[in-house]
Amino acid sequence: MDQPNPFDGGLLGDLLKVLSGQAGGSPWFESAKALALGVAASEQPESNPDPLERIAIERVADVAARHVSDLTGHLVSASDLTAVGRGPWALAQLDAWRPQIEAVIEAQSASTATSLTQLASEDGEMPAMFGQLAATLGPMLLGMQFGSAAGHLAERALGSYALPLPWPSGAPLLLVPENIGAFAEDWSIPLEEARLFAVTRELAGRTVISSPAVADRINELLGAAMRDTLGAQSSLLEKLGSGGDPEMLASLMGDPEALMAELSTPQGLESTARLTAATTALAAYVDHLAATVASRLTASHSLLVEAWRRHRITDAKGEQAAGGLFGLDLSANEVERGDAFVTGVLERAGEDGLARLLEGGITLPTPSEIDAPGLWLERIALPELGEGQLGD
Repeated sequence: MDQPNPFDGGLLGDLLKVLSGQAGGSPWFESAKALALGVAASEQPESNPDPLERIAIERVADVAARHVSDLTGHLVSASDLTAVGRGPWALAQLDAWRPQIEAVIEAQSASTATSLTQLASEDGEMPAMFGQLAATLGPMLLGMQFGSAAGHLAERALGSYALPLPWPSGAPLLLVPENIGAFAEDWSIPLEEARLFAVTRELAGRTVISSPAVADRINELLGAAMRDTLGAQSSLLEKLGSGGDPEMLASLMGDPEALMAELSTPQGLESTARLTAATTALAAYVDHLAATVASRLTASHSLLVEAWRRHRITDAKGEQAAGGLFGLDLSANEVERGDAFVTGVLERAGEDGLARLLEGGITLPTPSEIDAPGLWLERIALPELGEGQLGD
């Protein structure tokens, strides 16, 4: 007598129907958006930012832009700053991340097909529905983790550059007045000064991180680091495919935290080390620009800068989760490394030396140079700097 197929009908069959029926052919993205909104808005109705906040942002934007232009030597526009709530901010982040996520999912799908073919050859009785579920569940879980990260990140982010990653070209810069207000209140900083700092940091972020040469190199490093997450994806597939054990699958699905932990970014890889070195330096430069402008325009700039440093090194769920997915190290140690790099460059070459970071690509520091700013300055001073002189 044939044994009943544990994957026919029931919860798993219903799950596949729901996933396959979601719009746009991207069930992972729809699920990620729903999760991001639920976390960001705490499942409560969210109102639009106060129009007075929009006016206040516009009032300081041009001043901040002039100072960032003065420090970097690059023309800075402040015409597209937009105030949003936490929910829309989280959705905008997912849209910005989508190309990289889809690249990983595409590679993951190829890896999944290979793994399932191997499993089928070893166990000809593996149900077809199991193969379909495994192929669908991997992207879904990845999307869930990005959705959760975006939602938690929205709870603290002041603006678009909560992570030191390029913002899409042509997209408006987003500020979250609710979070700026909370930051000001938590640290007893005048709201107008916190607002100026947030605006300045966003403009500095776009000038530094989203300049074309820098963005191209960061996206290249980011793609390499994210592709290395496929090892974790393969581990998940092997766990799901251990003999097609329905009890193990039910156990994993009943513990989403344990299941999504399998998707964590591998550590100690060359690709993640390169990405972290570059983004650590860029984030520190952005903070330096914002701090310098604050020192010129605010009365409580010392408190403001210290408050921001503490805000960055606080063990925050959103930053750490999102950073880990991308292969970024956003720990307190990296914040200190970045600060030391910026200080070392300023001591040796001043603001003009730091501005060499804006040349992007080959001038971004390597893992060894982030701890040796003098070595970085020597390398980028070499004549006819080329790809062969990138270093480690």
